[in-house]
Amino acid sequence: MRLLGRLSWVQRSLLVAGVVLLVWVSWPTDGISQRVVRDTLLYLLVPLGLGLAHGRHIGWRVDRRAIVDTIALSAFVLPFYLVGSTLPSVREFYPMWETAPELGSFVPHAVQLFVLALATETYFRGLLCVGVRDLGAKCVLISPIVYTLLHLGKPPIELALSGPTDVLFGAVDYHADSILPSTVAHGCGLVLLDWLVLHDPILPPETVLQWLSWLPLPL
Repeated sequence: MRLLGRLSWVQRSLLVAGVVLLVWVSWPTDGISQRVVRDTLLYLLVPLGLGLAHGRHIGWRVDRRAIVDTIALSAFVLPFYLVGSTLPSVREFYPMWETAPELGSFVPHAVQLFVLALATETYFRGLLCVGVRDLGAKCVLISPIVYTLLHLGKPPIELALSGPTDVLFGAVDYHADSILPSTVAHGCGLVLLDWLVLHDPILPPETVLQWLSWLPLPL
């Protein structure tokens, strides 16, 4: 306990984040509802509780700059979701959990997806970026490797983009001093992607594959 008492806020944050991650990877889930429970407890409530205990908002704040950055980030990532939803590898993988295009099925699914995004951003961009902004801008480089590893098994294009996405989301949230930008971009993106995959492609897949044929990745 004395050792913990000597730790700075940043050191405590990183220690708690490490413990949370170890518990997270050791806690298997079956279905989106169980995933929501796990992520809410570990990624959302633990960081929020730690922040409250130390008088830190860890990115849970909204002001004009956060709103402007949210609009900008969401507009930037939108084309990636639109184009990605037409790729065969993405359409084969998503939705990750069973749902249907009918609103009675999709709306509850969408709400759960957004909760997952909120929890993820509270942990990765809140606790591990905005929350430790005392480190300066280099805090955006804390989690890209871990974030990428957690995307193993997903479509190759998503795996390749996960690290840069982590840095981008972190940089925008760091500038905004809020996780609102990444939460909205991530949450709305997940919902939009599943919705698009459940319907016919908005662009001819053959055309998109031709556009991206220069990428050394199976699409």
